[in-house]
Amino acid sequence: MSADQLYESFFGLTERPFSLVPDPEYMYWTPEHKRAYSILEFGIMSRAPITLITGEVGAGKTTLLQKLLSDIDDNVTIGLISNAQGGRGELVQWILNALDINVDPAAAYVQSFRVLQDFLLSEYAAGSRVVLIIDEAQNLSAEGLEELRMLTNINSNKDVLIQLILVGQPELRDMVNAPNMKQLVQRISANFHLSRMSRETVSQYISHRLRTAGGTGNEFTREACDHIFKETDGVPRLVNQLCDLALLYAWSAEENTVENRTIQAIIDDNVFMNRAADTEEDGS
Repeated sequence: MSADQLYESFFGLTERPFSLVPDPEYMYWTPEHKRAYSILEFGIMSRAPITLITGEVGAGKTTLLQKLLSDIDDNVTIGLISNAQGGRGELVQWILNALDINVDPAAAYVQSFRVLQDFLLSEYAAGSRVVLIIDEAQNLSAEGLEELRMLTNINSNKDVLIQLILVGQPELRDMVNAPNMKQLVQRISANFHLSRMSRETVSQYISHRLRTAGGTGNEFTREACDHIFKETDGVPRLVNQLCDLALLYAWSAEENTVENRTIQAIIDDNVFMNRAADTEEDGS
């Protein structure tokens, strides 16, 4: 039996409540997440050429996307790209792959673009809209962003044939606001930035995830939650990491509640390596 299974049984949990793998079932809808999701829905329903969502690492962007994918209407064709890199030829190939369009990888750019254009026209004629989600879009070059903007020029009867959702870290917002990106900014009809969680939200977030995993939601004291906020600065991924360690420490000490001293012991032991201060310094 593994250590995580042992603490699950000890606390009466059905599974680990603070896994780092995004899971829509564990999504805690903070007011900011609700607004961000509304922006995503608005962008799709209003046929916005480009929707922009940014946020810190671990702010819940991927979980939002997973929720969107699970809720999307049948008449929407979705393509998802993560960490796309390269020039315009490579980017078009990424897009074709995301939309399950088979094209010879060695095909010339013009040929690949024509295949994509024909696909978009056929989907439009069939009454289906095409939405392309680019996750980690801050990894795109300026050339790549410009290529995406050019896609929004493909239209029929004044309708855009492909809608883009750009999702990325805060530097993506800086990239699109650069002087040479004015035409791209003009195509962004909806945008939102996910900030870090507040002290109060961190406490509610921890309780929510514990209850979702079969707990009472009271396994962490308020003082422990406040300490977790201090060490993580409200970044959800860091909160998950520290809470997972806290449950392990409490289990090993045979304590039914995670106290402030539990969190301090983790910090003193230098086990929690991804503190908020370190995250800010390395820019991730």
